[in-house]
Amino acid sequence: NAASIVKNKAPAEVQITAEQLLREAKERELELLPPPPKQKITDEEELNDYKLKKRKGFEDNIRKNRTVISNWIKYAQWEESLKEIQRARSIYERALDVDHRNITLWLKYAEMEMKSRQVNHARNIWDRAITILPRVNQFWYKYTYMEEMLGNVAGCRQAFERWMEWEPEEQAWHSYINFELRYKEVDKAPFVFLKNWIKYARFEEKHGYIAHSRKVYERSVEFFGEEHVDENLFVAFARFEETQKEFERVRVIYKYALDRIPKHQAQELFKNYTMFEKKFGDRRGIEDVIVSKRRFQYEEEVKANPHNYDAWFDYLRLVESDADPDTVREVYERAIANVPPIQEKRHWRRYIYLWINYALYEELEVKDPERTRQVYQACLDLTPHKKFTFAKIWLLYAQFEIRQKNLQGARKVMGTAIGKCPKNKLLKGYIELELQLREFDRCRKLYEKYLEFSPENCTTWIKFAELETILGDVERARAIFELAIGQPRLDMPEVLWKSYIDFEIEQEEFGNTRNLYKRLLQRTQHVKVWISYAKFELSIDGPDRLQKCRQIYEEANKSMRNCEEKEERLMLLESWRDFEKEFGSDSTRERVRKLLPEKVKKRRKLTAEDGSDAGWEEYYDYIFPEDAANQPNLKLLAMAKMWKRQQMTDESENLPEKDTTAEETSLDSSFRDMRELDSLSDFSTVCLF
Repeated sequence: NAASIVKNKAPAEVQITAEQLLREAKERELELLPPPPKQKITDEEELNDYKLKKRKGFEDNIRKNRTVISNWIKYAQWEESLKEIQRARSIYERALDVDHRNITLWLKYAEMEMKSRQVNHARNIWDRAITILPRVNQFWYKYTYMEEMLGNVAGCRQAFERWMEWEPEEQAWHSYINFELRYKEVDKAPFVFLKNWIKYARFEEKHGYIAHSRKVYERSVEFFGEEHVDENLFVAFARFEETQKEFERVRVIYKYALDRIPKHQAQELFKNYTMFEKKFGDRRGIEDVIVSKRRFQYEEEVKANPHNYDAWFDYLRLVESDADPDTVREVYERAIANVPPIQEKRHWRRYIYLWINYALYEELEVKDPERTRQVYQACLDLTPHKKFTFAKIWLLYAQFEIRQKNLQGARKVMGTAIGKCPKNKLLKGYIELELQLREFDRCRKLYEKYLEFSPENCTTWIKFAELETILGDVERARAIFELAIGQPRLDMPEVLWKSYIDFEIEQEEFGNTRNLYKRLLQRTQHVKVWISYAKFELSIDGPDRLQKCRQIYEEANKSMRNCEEKEERLMLLESWRDFEKEFGSDSTRERVRKLLPEKVKKRRKLTAEDGSDAGWEEYYDYIFPEDAANQPNLKLLAMAKMWKRQQMTDESENLPEKDTTAEETSLDSSFRDMRELDSLSDFSTVCLF
């Protein structure tokens, strides 16, 4: 082709190289292009098309080069601008799968969550970031700042604690301290400095400067003083000395710390001290650690509730077993200082044993009688005797004086007790005391005082009479019994009468005994008195003892005919029957058998509290022969029952076998009639039509 033939093959005047072509192309790229026309979206369909187009463009850019993190960030920020937080979150997660060590990516992700007020999501992202990249201080700063702005002081402190475990630069420590100071936590600020002291000492130890390391620990203890002391410093110091085989120094450090650190803050210290003693100490050292730990526990209990007397008892038991007397006394004084706030005896019952134990400790363990006397006297001065008293304190005080061979002092104590607050227990205790001393005249006077104070107390009358009996003064004992049964009011009269009767039987004064039984039966017609009277006559050897016994049974039966309690009369007759079975004849046995009642089942109507009908109740009643004779309707009732049973028998024989329903109906009606007849026995008259 002629048109395509180059006629002039000479070189051009201006030569253009490849470098020039590339430069020209680059320069043209920098030229300002006209902005794209503004696109106005008018409906939802157009908007969806626009979103689809943009997302396709972003996805294409990502597909071309996944490692360009800026493409991911632009994509996520565009989705964020459309309020598509879930899509933006998904994009950031995909980007983290590509490069999880990119700091900018984590920062942008967390900032997006914070802007959208998704606090928990932001907290989760910061937690993941500091876990994967703990050396990036920017994450820690922003994390703690976010928690502090949210007012989550505890969460912020926890984040700082986690940060400090990675031993960051000095500025991080200062940030932590300033944070604590901002919230007035002055006590926690030294704890941050404390970690630096321990870190410094371990550095010296690591490089072989043992003396320097020890000086650092000692300076740290001086620096913090007793106000800001911490168990972690002493634990670290003790472990350092333990590695240097300085066991005595370790023991001194632990004891020094335990004396100065509050008990509730020394749990770790106790634990390490116990482990140290188990490894390097003897049995005594281990016991000292355990005792110290228990002492601290009891101190906390009594500090929390000073009126918890059980805790004081346990604490005192512990210090008594392993402490000097001065320490024990100090604890006792602290315990008894917690007087119950209310003057009611039930609140003082446990408290008073603190005084008792204190006095016994001084007497038996310390063997200081003068101090024991002071303890008893202080206790008695404190007790409000006008409202209530404790007889045991008075008695223990008197017994203590007797052990000190101070009989006059013991009597003075008991006399004061009876004068201030007479009580049965005090009077009994004083009488027993004088009995042991064989001072019988004093016992008589005390019994007289006792009976003036409490004349209705039957036990006191009996004991007084027994004392006179032992001393051989029978007439005096009988007079005491006579005075006793003549009292208008007694708490246990039956016991008193029985003792009086037994006393006369022991003296073999059977006439007096019979008179006593007769006098007692004038006051009461109780069945047991009659039975006891009959057995008494039976026990006396004599030709007419059976006749007398039988006569008493007959009198008892006559007197108890009008007794409302039929069971008591039945008990009497059964006792009489047993007597006749052993000693009587056939005629006497038959006579008693005829007197025995018949046991019958009856029904009575029950009435509720509101007066309504509550149904029927079955019960057993006893019908004695004289009762049946006085009520002829009972015999008529028995004949009616026999006639009804005969009727039932005749009807059952005449009925056909197949008509079982009629038979059952008849039987039911018959039994119902019988029950109705039974119920009629409660009435005095039976009407038959």
